[in-house]
Amino acid sequence: MGKSWLLFVCLGTLAWGQAQPAAPAAQPAPAQDPAQVTPHPAPNAKTKAEAPAVEVAESAAVITIKGVCAATPKTAASSKTAAGKTAAAAKKPADCETVITRAQFEKLAKALQQGPNPLNAQQKRQLASQLPSVIAMSEAAKKKGLDKSEGYQETLKFVKMRILAQRMQDSVREEADKVPPEKVAAYYKENPEAYEQFSLDRLFVPKMKQPSTENKEEAKEEAKETKLTEEQQKAKEAAEKANQEKGEQELNALADSLRARAAAGEDFIKLQKEAFEAAGTRVDNPTVNLPKVRRTGLPQGHAAVFELKVGEVTAVISDNGGHYVYKVVSKEVLPLDQVKEEIHNKLKAERLKETMDKYNNSYQTVTNEAYFGPALPPAPPRRSRMTPPTAPQTQPQGVPQQSAPPAAAAPPSKPN
Repeated sequence: MGKSWLLFVCLGTLAWGQAQPAAPAAQPAPAQDPAQVTPHPAPNAKTKAEAPAVEVAESAAVITIKGVCAATPKTAASSKTAAGKTAAAAKKPADCETVITRAQFEKLAKALQQGPNPLNAQQKRQLASQLPSVIAMSEAAKKKGLDKSEGYQETLKFVKMRILAQRMQDSVREEADKVPPEKVAAYYKENPEAYEQFSLDRLFVPKMKQPSTENKEEAKEEAKETKLTEEQQKAKEAAEKANQEKGEQELNALADSLRARAAAGEDFIKLQKEAFEAAGTRVDNPTVNLPKVRRTGLPQGHAAVFELKVGEVTAVISDNGGHYVYKVVSKEVLPLDQVKEEIHNKLKAERLKETMDKYNNSYQTVTNEAYFGPALPPAPPRRSRMTPPTAPQTQPQGVPQQSAPPAAAAPPSKPN
């Protein structure tokens, strides 16, 4: 809501200089596209509609709105003249114009930007297309006296408060961004484990066997041709469940066996192929190496690998997705220069939260429930029917999706 809301709010409160026909401001070349007068186009953002920037003087007009004039203020001299008889009063809207210079337009564009990035060429063009209508309507509203209405004044109070609140948040962000370099260096020194980077080999053994394509097709054909009785259906389901449990037990044992062979130094790619073949999964070139892994790069239940020395192998780590075995190939601590920006952003976020919490906790609110009614309970989070109760982890490269476990079991997690 931030930028678009602030855009329309600010447009309604700004006043522009009006130029009379006798002394018009300098006009840009007739054939010049407004998109071309952007003094500093966003880098790497050129499109077919954007040409290289053309330098335009700050006093040059970039938007001219013909037929729109500001209301002429009344003076003591003009009040003595009969209404409608003076030259100013006799002037028709078509005889005057509102001129917006480059300096005025860029001042507004800067005020409306969110964060350090200025408005790009497309946003400036959008602003330029909205300005004439907003200015014309606001001037018409003033002439009609709508700016004197109680509703306008109350709205203006609220709008001013919202703009000031936004400006305060911007100020807090700017201050939070000023993290001293020595603070960054101290944090790096105090938390070396956070910047360890590992190269890992990972072996993944699926939890359940996948039925072969032939068996699937046979089951489909059998279901079409044969209508089973209730007892036959129960017997079939029991047999399938027993077969599934047998397959799980075989894969559990296989995981232990492969782990022992991995600890003895056998190649992880060879072991991974055996695991997939036993599970009925076909992957010709499984990926086993994870070259750049930080402590936050694996599920919490797999964190034991980060306590190992180079060359050591974990015990079998099992979860609802399957069984995992990790080997530490190498380990290094990233240099400060490489993680400096990451630490800066982390400390900035902490400083921002601390300051905003201070402001948000500096007041208390009491509402009259007799007037507003009791507070509504928070709405439960919406969840798609296809989304499992717990967010799955990412699937490893070369590992196909596992079939869903029985309804009573939790949904499988997936390795990174």
